Amino acid sequence: MSTKKYAVIGHPIGHTMSPFIHTKLFQLAGIDAVYTKLDVAPESLGYEYDHILSKLSGYNITIPHKQNIIQYLDEIDEKANMYGSVNTVDNRDYTAKGYTTDPDGFLKALDAAKIKLNGRVVILGCGGVARTMAYEVVLKNIPVLFAVRTEDVEIAKKLCEEIKSTVIGSQPSYCLISELNGDIDVLINATPIGMFPNVENQPVSDEVIAKCKNVFDAVYNPLETVLIQKAKANGSNAVGGMSMLVWQAVVSHEIWDGSVYDPAEIEKICIAASDELKNR
Repeated sequence: MSTKKYAVIGHPIGHTMSPFIHTKLFQLAGIDAVYTKLDVAPESLGYEYDHILSKLSGYNITIPHKQNIIQYLDEIDEKANMYGSVNTVDNRDYTAKGYTTDPDGFLKALDAAKIKLNGRVVILGCGGVARTMAYEVVLKNIPVLFAVRTEDVEIAKKLCEEIKSTVIGSQPSYCLISELNGDIDVLINATPIGMFPNVENQPVSDEVIAKCKNVFDAVYNPLETVLIQKAKANGSNAVGGMSMLVWQAVVSHEIWDGSVYDPAEIEKICIAASDELKNR
């Protein structure tokens, strides 16, 4: 059999960890494949689709193409349609089908860390990552509270209205981060606070962290943020964003070739990917 070809597209694309992670996953599964990165300017997407992307076995999509790629595909799955976003394409039987692995990557990362979505769930921030996570929470019939900065209140309000109209019966709400108090079953940081190089920063106070049973931080560089370190020191169950990044890639492989991976092996890839980031 010939070597399968895969890639990630974006613009700019120099920072991506995708080739490192996906190559490790192909090696684990024993699949003969190469995975590269392609810098595709927005104005070149149509041309690249016709001449390059359509000839690959599959590919991943990052900013700024997650929405624009949809117009070129033959079909997209139900969840990608709901989110209006595609980050994985499978080319098979002359059909290009789009998927989003972001939500399932989030859920698998929580599952691997033995964090259950229940009780009082608080999401810090109200951007794109927060939106994806919030939908997964309310789809499980669990209320979600967005804790945001003063300047983001209007964005949070609109997001709550969108979720209520999309998922009937859902109960999203919002408050200021400064007003956040009480016990929290699952705290999710969907902001970049604590990301390299500002690794000393944390999105909430020590008092809030002390009242969290479980903590998930979408930041993946460093592997353990101050938020994660303090949560663990308090005895909380806590995991960082590298797990979500790698599990998103795992879902792509499930789509492409049906590969199944041991969570212990995925944890090793998370650590290796973190070391790779440090050496760049």
